Amino acid sequence: MNYGNMMKYVRIRTNISQKEISQVLNISNYTYSHYETQDSLIPLKHLITFANYFNVSLDYLFNFTSKVNYPDLSKNLNLITMGNNLKTFRKNNKITQNKLAKQLCIARSILSEYEHGNYLISTSTLYTLCKIYNISADYLLYSTKELIPV
Repeated sequence: MNYGNMMKYVRIRTNISQKEISQVLNISNYTYSHYETQDSLIPLKHLITFANYFNVSLDYLFNFTSKVNYPDLSKNLNLITMGNNLKTFRKNNKITQNKLAKQLCIARSILSEYEHGNYLISTSTLYTLCKIYNISADYLLYSTKELIPV
């Protein structure tokens, strides 16, 4: 995953300091600096807040696309929508929960919780899923009409 460099690029391009964005994320400057250097894995809720603040897509931050944003992207995260998108994707590709969970190195019960909208998918799981199956992170989370190959 190379989101840290993209976060730094977006932040510097808009002339925002680490201190300012750490206040937006309601975290310490120290914690934020570790997200940019990727010494710490950024929780998806913080990555989403960052993306919304700078009006960029998660696919852009994950370096899946050079397209900064999608015109039809609704940035209102709904865990039920996310879960339904994940389940629909899995079923359309005829993948069992067991198989997908193994590929993502997570328990099948966790995948089930994601699909039921009980938990927000982790950053690393989302990234891995998108890389393996060439699917847009923004599509899985928000239902953008564009499925961008990775």
